Amino acid sequence: MMNDQQPTVGYFRSGLPYNHSGHGPRIAVIFQGLFFENKPITGIGARYALGMYRFMEPDYSLYLVTRMSGLPQGYSLRDMADDYAEMIRQEFGEAVDVIGISTGGSIVQHFAADHPELVRRLVIHSSAYKLCEEARQLQMRVAQLARQRKWRQAYAELFSLALPPVGLNRVMLPLGAFLMSLSPPKDPSDLIVTIEAEDVHNFKDRLGEIQTPTLVVAGAKDPCYTEELFRETAAGIPNARLILYPEMGHPAGGKQFKRDVLGFLNENC
Repeated sequence: MMNDQQPTVGYFRSGLPYNHSGHGPRIAVIFQGLFFENKPITGIGARYALGMYRFMEPDYSLYLVTRMSGLPQGYSLRDMADDYAEMIRQEFGEAVDVIGISTGGSIVQHFAADHPELVRRLVIHSSAYKLCEEARQLQMRVAQLARQRKWRQAYAELFSLALPPVGLNRVMLPLGAFLMSLSPPKDPSDLIVTIEAEDVHNFKDRLGEIQTPTLVVAGAKDPCYTEELFRETAAGIPNARLILYPEMGHPAGGKQFKRDVLGFLNENC
């Protein structure tokens, strides 16, 4: 696989799009959160997504992986997890460290339960076994706006999860939505299929099937999941621990987050 220091983008042989960064000897695959198009991330989105995990680069080669493009109607999160499993078998041929963030964290639960031989250690980052009701309703509004090609409103709705409309965000949120809407997706179907799949996601009864050492890490003020949902998720996984940051929203980040994730991944190495 690639071993260069500059971020690169491309598609795996299976068709999954990726952003690659870092040149460390260990492999980490990040199941990305909800994006409007299933393709390598570019521009501001790439800087943000890569920047969240670049603290891992001295030790890791990082692959931020989104979903297959052209998802058929009714494609489930479990189907998406199988796509990740096929890719990891083809490209790496062994267990890797896996992080699932937000929607990617929903998918990674299926992945870890169904393909335990492919994951060494698992981080569920700002995700839980289901969305809270407010987040479900918001995502369905995003899907409806996408169907209508009302991209600026759709971006503003989704951005509000990470940027609550208070203070400076009252300016930044609509500005960011406007800028993103200048290059809208050609087809909303992948976004809609993913939102509809996550809308029915409830992994509570299967959490006990995840046997991989797992870290559930999140902000207690996350608007997508309640503190109770995070606690129930960690409690349902036999070999899991929970770290909640009292004042953080979605997604969790910062210096302590970096220390906690690296500390967990470096155990038993």
